[in-house]
Amino acid sequence: MTSAVQSPYSSEQIAAWLRGLLTIAWADGDFDDQERQLITSITQDELAPGTNLESFDAIEPEELAAIFGVGTPAAENFLRTAVMVAIADGTYSKSEDYLLHQFCKALGAPENLLEALRHTLPQPTGKTQTPVFAPTKRQLDALHPLRDWLDGLDIQDPRVARFLCKMIPSQCPFERDIKLFGRKVVHIPPLCKLNPLYEQLVSLRFRALSYLADDCGEDVSEYI
Repeated sequence: MTSAVQSPYSSEQIAAWLRGLLTIAWADGDFDDQERQLITSITQDELAPGTNLESFDAIEPEELAAIFGVGTPAAENFLRTAVMVAIADGTYSKSEDYLLHQFCKALGAPENLLEALRHTLPQPTGKTQTPVFAPTKRQLDALHPLRDWLDGLDIQDPRVARFLCKMIPSQCPFERDIKLFGRKVVHIPPLCKLNPLYEQLVSLRFRALSYLADDCGEDVSEYI
């Protein structure tokens, strides 16, 4: 898929960008069949035909820094999308947190960037998920700087826009029960009520759709 829009990023930067986002998405390795098919599709469509998850080459923080530079606008925009991908399913795993911390450190992001996120979103533990509660007002207030930072992302490349449209759900995930040995161990309510960054996710997806439709002239019906 091609676009007449001129991206400010090089092909090397976009390839590293998408590999970085897939590295985050693949971090916890906990996918159902639908999610696995989605990530396989993104890998093949946006990276290289014939690429599969088993041979996917995860990117290292040092390689990202060498390609984007440290403290550059490109590095900052990549990190914004990486955080969005990590929280798109409403949970924030330890493996995702570790990778994001390494990426932030390598790319020169503030050390405390992820701190509020760690104490707000539910985190899986083993094969079950810890009970989910609505964040407190104090936790929400602590997220204001992160929200403002995420809202600063400007969509400027069609491949990144398509990736985000595919990875961010088009609607709030349904509530569900987590079962172990046939018994319900925890009930997960609709995640839009619990994810304090849900508005940022919705806004980002809308901006990506608008960019593809208005700036790139692409048919976005498959994402709606």
